[in-house]
Amino acid sequence: MKRGFYTIMSAQFLSSLADNALLIAAIALLIDMAAPEWMRPLLKLFFTISYVVLAPFVGAFADSMPKGKVMLITNTIKIVGCGLLFIHVHPLLAYAVVGLGAAAYSPAKYGILTELLPPEKLVAANGWIEGTTVGSIILGTMLGGALISPTISGHLLLLDLPGLETGVDTAAESAIAVIAFIYLLAAAFNSRIPDTGARYARQSIHPVALIKAFFHCNRTLWADKLGQISLAVTTLFWGAGATLQFIVLKWAEVQLGMSLDKAAILQGIVAVGIAVGAVAAARFIHLKGACRVLLLGVLMGLTVPLMTLVTQLDAAIPLLVLVGVLAGFFVVPMNALLQHRGHVLLSAGHSIAVQNFNENLNVLVMLGLYALLIHLDLHVNAVIVLFGGFVALTMALVMVRYRHNRRLYNLDDLIGQEKSGQAHH
Repeated sequence: MKRGFYTIMSAQFLSSLADNALLIAAIALLIDMAAPEWMRPLLKLFFTISYVVLAPFVGAFADSMPKGKVMLITNTIKIVGCGLLFIHVHPLLAYAVVGLGAAAYSPAKYGILTELLPPEKLVAANGWIEGTTVGSIILGTMLGGALISPTISGHLLLLDLPGLETGVDTAAESAIAVIAFIYLLAAAFNSRIPDTGARYARQSIHPVALIKAFFHCNRTLWADKLGQISLAVTTLFWGAGATLQFIVLKWAEVQLGMSLDKAAILQGIVAVGIAVGAVAAARFIHLKGACRVLLLGVLMGLTVPLMTLVTQLDAAIPLLVLVGVLAGFFVVPMNALLQHRGHVLLSAGHSIAVQNFNENLNVLVMLGLYALLIHLDLHVNAVIVLFGGFVALTMALVMVRYRHNRRLYNLDDLIGQEKSGQAHH
């Protein structure tokens, strides 16, 4: 890998670490405010909605200047969102600003990989980026919890700067101060990302033109015989993954009798499995063999209902790791394939914006359906069986579509295709 890749990976890890720690700190702020409990999951909604609403615009923004510069600007937006919490802006609005920065950061973060690396390195690069992202989610959640704990926050609040009134008086505020420093570290790495030399046609700033262009890009990727397969898989994965987070919490409470703080550790166990699967895919799967992993998606869907048979933690841990490994192993090659086709057909920034739009729209839809099933008082085991069956059936339909496309088109030629025209190095 080129040296610039490790700089990108470090910047991404720190920025995502801060995002996830900040979520815990924002929840602590809501508790301090005695806000109603239903507001807590809304933090995730407010963060995610930017990805969907801003999708037509962030791709053009990511392609309008060198990607490292875009990552620096969008990381600064996250710092602003973090700062808004200090001046007592409502946590939902402040975290939405962080989500705004994250939504604009993502096309640059993934788009620069296709500019910096040849196609055959994309699966490996995605494996490492995905692995470090999952690592940052686990460590960020743990860090957020540690920073608001009485022991660590007590030490932080004792730190005083002579002659300076910091306004940091609570555990949540001291945690936010540390998290702001992590965002600043990410900014330092972002400023060191090399310019790849890729340049794109001048970007329109007219909103209607951008929306039309975005939906044209969306249609282009769904119409592509390989793009539609990889986009369907990654869209399903992210919607399913977000829903599984909440299913695991509910299941741990009902089946294993665990309290919320202990159940949250089980989320980390699934994430560890995803990281292992992602790194294994990076090691063993090449871009041309990416579609061979589709069967693992069906297997993951069929494995999930086994959770209903588990009542002991000893059996729960290996099962959750297995679900995570299958998920990580099948999504990483699909992600790399989607980026490659998006880069060839569109541009780095636009293709990632299309991907984010579809994935996060599905996150909102699947979380909405999950909330409806819980509202209808369906037992968690029934929800798990429905969820697993839906994933297995959807992945089986994707496999049928892939085989149909393979019979009619030479898909290997599409994988080997290089970009022509728009970008030059």
